[in-house]
Amino acid sequence: MNLLKEKIEKAWDDRELLKQEETQKTIREVIELLDKGKIRVAEPDGDGWKVNEWVKKAVVLYFPIQKMETIEVGPLEFHDKMKLKSNYAELGVRVVPHAVARYGAYLSSGVIMMPSYVNIGAYVDAGTMVDTWATVGSCAQIGKDVHLSGGVGVGGVLEPLQAAPVIIEDGCFIGSRCIVVEGVRVRKEAVLGANVVLTKSTKIIDVSGSEPKEYRGEVPARSVVIPGSYTKEFAAGSYNVPCALIIGQRKPSTDLKTSLNDALREYDVAV
Repeated sequence: MNLLKEKIEKAWDDRELLKQEETQKTIREVIELLDKGKIRVAEPDGDGWKVNEWVKKAVVLYFPIQKMETIEVGPLEFHDKMKLKSNYAELGVRVVPHAVARYGAYLSSGVIMMPSYVNIGAYVDAGTMVDTWATVGSCAQIGKDVHLSGGVGVGGVLEPLQAAPVIIEDGCFIGSRCIVVEGVRVRKEAVLGANVVLTKSTKIIDVSGSEPKEYRGEVPARSVVIPGSYTKEFAAGSYNVPCALIIGQRKPSTDLKTSLNDALREYDVAV
């Protein structure tokens, strides 16, 4: 891995190296390892996450060395630089038409893709449901037994390159039409109600106690979150600005598989 990293860093600093067959072979080797889940753009590191910046660079460098080609799938035709992922039966992944995953994305056994999209560099772990019209952006990290509901948008990170990937940890439930971008981390077993929008600058306010507690860029584990707003003063007057409200916690007394629905019913959260 250190040798691969060294070659990628050199090619990143000197794009003339992209013309060399050895450099192209190295880049393709990294993408193949990503596709198989043997390396990741980001990986758990204790209580935090370690971002492998050089792997993201390899994904970016993969684009200029690839040529446009026509991809025919039955009566459908695509024109792109990237192959589509294949061998789903062998991988143990259920893929409903018209779901699409790009080569270079990792899908673990037990993943279900309804008509949806998973981009290159993403990592989707075992037992996760990517529901209808949900999108998993480039290099996003999705944990085990996550439910991405209909129309969820998980952002990618290739531009700007320095941005950390979105991380949604094990057991999370992301409600319909939620948007999670700009490297936001949703910790284990959190529940986002429908239409929650989280960016790096979004205020995430815990209103479940006697005093509000504010977070940015991270949803604490087992939180139940709904859309909210707060009043902000501008030169032109006072206006409501979107935020996210933590209104409670998932109860440990409920079985993991049903606690999502129970939590949503208890706090009257739409999904």
